[in-house]
Amino acid sequence: MRCFTIGILACGLRPALSAERPNFVFIYTDDQRWDALGVVQREHGDKGRFPWLESPNLDRLATEGVRFRNAFVVTALCAPSRAAFLTGRYGHLNGVVNNHTPFPEQSVTHASLMRAAGYRTGYVGKWHMGNQSGLRPGFDFSASFVGQGVYFDCPIEVNGERTPSQGWVDDVSTDYAIRFVTDNKDKPFSLVLGYKTCHGPFTPPQRTEKSYGDAEARVVPNLNVPAIYKSGEADDARRDTKKAAAATKSTSKDAPNATTVKTNLGMFRGLRAVDENVGKLLATLDQFGLSENTVVVYSSDNGYYLGEHGLGDKRSAYDESMRIPMLLRYPKLGMKGTVIDQLVLNIDLAPTWLDLAGLPIPNEMQGRSWKPLLTGNPAPAAWRDAMFYSYFREGRFPIPTVTAVRTDSAKLITYPGHDDWTELFDLRVDPYETKNIFRDPQHAALRRSLEAAYASQAQAVQYHVPDFADERQAAAPPAKAPAAAPLNGWVLDYSFDRDEQDRVIDASGQKNHGKSHGAKRVAGRDGRQAREFNDESHIDVPRTVSLDPSVGALTIEVTFRATGDGVVLAHGGESLGYLLAITDGRPTFTYRSRSGVQTVATKKSVTDEWVTVTVHVTSDMRLQLDINGDSAGAAKLSDLIHKNPNDGLQIGADLRSFVLEKAQPQFRGVIERVRIYAGEKK
Repeated sequence: MRCFTIGILACGLRPALSAERPNFVFIYTDDQRWDALGVVQREHGDKGRFPWLESPNLDRLATEGVRFRNAFVVTALCAPSRAAFLTGRYGHLNGVVNNHTPFPEQSVTHASLMRAAGYRTGYVGKWHMGNQSGLRPGFDFSASFVGQGVYFDCPIEVNGERTPSQGWVDDVSTDYAIRFVTDNKDKPFSLVLGYKTCHGPFTPPQRTEKSYGDAEARVVPNLNVPAIYKSGEADDARRDTKKAAAATKSTSKDAPNATTVKTNLGMFRGLRAVDENVGKLLATLDQFGLSENTVVVYSSDNGYYLGEHGLGDKRSAYDESMRIPMLLRYPKLGMKGTVIDQLVLNIDLAPTWLDLAGLPIPNEMQGRSWKPLLTGNPAPAAWRDAMFYSYFREGRFPIPTVTAVRTDSAKLITYPGHDDWTELFDLRVDPYETKNIFRDPQHAALRRSLEAAYASQAQAVQYHVPDFADERQAAAPPAKAPAAAPLNGWVLDYSFDRDEQDRVIDASGQKNHGKSHGAKRVAGRDGRQAREFNDESHIDVPRTVSLDPSVGALTIEVTFRATGDGVVLAHGGESLGYLLAITDGRPTFTYRSRSGVQTVATKKSVTDEWVTVTVHVTSDMRLQLDINGDSAGAAKLSDLIHKNPNDGLQIGADLRSFVLEKAQPQFRGVIERVRIYAGEKK
């Protein structure tokens, strides 16, 4: 593929491109349903779930361009869908089938090819390929954040350099996007803008936090039709999506005749603010006279259940999960207010952009350019008549591996290893997918037709379960499985007296050595060494088996003198982990498990004095916080951390995926010793 790129330039295609080659802007949200657009709700009339929804700037894109009414993702999950948009390929081929895998940096993408052809490329906002950091691959410029980030005051990595920000993260991302357009208005550019909205915890900015009042969603037929895979074996794991599903509850038991139901207004309030930001970006294009020659596409990385089939989240293959909004405006085409009903996919974006830019489309890209649809050639019959969908089960999540084939009128869903769950729906008469007709002899012809389409599509996309899928990894014993029992000993011991410059030496014997980033060695008390921290310094400790908090009981002990509030240490992040911090001068410990967050805070301020703070997490799920050996706070935990968090340990900061929703200040002061004991410490 590198040779392919070189060939483009060697053949002189760059100068052959028109001086008026178009600019490109791709804007996409997180978890936005296909029908979460005002224009769709008005089209649906009294069948619309959210008739009060407003999106004037997105509706403007539809009015001034094209709306694809049948747009889908090939995997309804954040990172795999994002990788598919970039590469034009399915995850089993591009290397990303889950949310914890970094994007392969040598991937051929629309950005890398357009960059090689003279485009200025930029990525702004949410990336979310595991906890990948640094300049985004294939782009000249990036202003992005690590993992899920946070909604307010999120640290932004500008070309890989951590930079603080203030305000709502999608406002901040919009400002960076506008700056990119402003800086590159006199040259061809390609910009991707990823919004955090409307991913949980569904936090809008203050200006829209009361939008829509107490509006409710209309009831739809599939609220009371549970997903076929919701069996008892997944009950424990299902707690992870229970909160999201509860945001929209069926009223059948308490009010069977109700016509409306409570819904997740936080999602729509966030989208109202996103719509405003899209308006600001469109105004910038107008300001510089760029609108006529700029291709703008708006979409989402996947859909989202709001109680349909008893579900929250996404992943599985019902339409609420895999169907997305898709708007395109390119005034030079002369298409205004056009609706296209052919099946289009997220893997189509990359080949479409290359085609519109006048660049060759690599054979490896599995998507199709929309240019024929946008120019009226070929006739609709020549377009795809089916699409293949796949999701590979991730770790502890309850949604099973699923594959499906969908046409414009029917869908076949299979669950490998569970033939009894196979589903067939006639979407012409059952658009809500409530009646499984797979074993109905009256629909045998439809079944045979869809089975043939499934086989053909699976072969066409080279479907297989890749070795890097979680289910393949789980099939073989891990190389370093956590011990069945805690080590009952110290697993980390930093006293800083044996350190080698920035290398922090672990005296526990477990070799959990760390790396100092700006925390310089200073004299402590009584001839001991210490590390001094400010707003920009911290120590990184790699993720290891011996530091795995899922062994149950832990003791964490830190001796320090704080000069202000900040993170003393943090392990893990937004899903699982713990954090010791000084808040309002008081030691505070936060423990995050599957059940949520439990926090213990002391009443005593310790600012500007030497203290030893000890945290005990016991195997019977008690949490105790001591100061200088005296009990200062306690709580009962609902459960314990059940696996080793993806993020390692940091001393003096929590910089990657955050244990708390809002970014916390870094530690200021001196730390003399840090120790962690795995097991019950007597």
